[in-house]
Amino acid sequence: MIELIQKKIERNGAPLRYARGHFATNHSHINYYIDITFQKTRLSEAKAVARELVHHFNTSTIVDTVLCLDGTAVIGTCLANELTKSGFMNINNHQTIYVVEPEYNANSQMIFRDNIKGMIKGKHVLVLMASITTGFTAKRSIEAIDYYGGSVAGVASLYSAVTEIAGHPVVSVYSLDDLPGYASYDYRECPYCKEGKPIDALVNSFGYSAL
Repeated sequence: MIELIQKKIERNGAPLRYARGHFATNHSHINYYIDITFQKTRLSEAKAVARELVHHFNTSTIVDTVLCLDGTAVIGTCLANELTKSGFMNINNHQTIYVVEPEYNANSQMIFRDNIKGMIKGKHVLVLMASITTGFTAKRSIEAIDYYGGSVAGVASLYSAVTEIAGHPVVSVYSLDDLPGYASYDYRECPYCKEGKPIDALVNSFGYSAL
């Protein structure tokens, strides 16, 4: 069971829980499962993540909207609070920061209803994710922001295996340096599959289903 091999590293109250094995996502096969459950649901950990992430931005960074993917709305709210109290610039009409989540259509494309569009169009939007492995989902969010007339203020996550997506730097609390040997494979080129090693679990932003 994953619980038996799960490990944890911690940075200033913002822990990263993970397990090694053979896991399948919607886009790839990976050798680490990163559990973000408590950071997304426990206020103390969400605040700690926000405090760590805000250090990566300078006070001239303009953020009008935090776009929360992977169920990171609690972290996004804490991050918006940190960005506000730290004196960061925001230039929307209400001198505040919006915290929004995307909706997805039948083709898994991000959409924003008319009542939300105004929080994207003409706004500086910070993309927030739980973890970034291939960058596929983050890239789609950037495309959606562009489509709806916003501009990308940055990309942030608790963990990221990449440092840049579509020309935008990625900031994170944890990186490849913290998980030695982290790898993501196209399912057709997965060395574990070629060796006949079974998949330990199916994983996505909601968690995992052990097999």
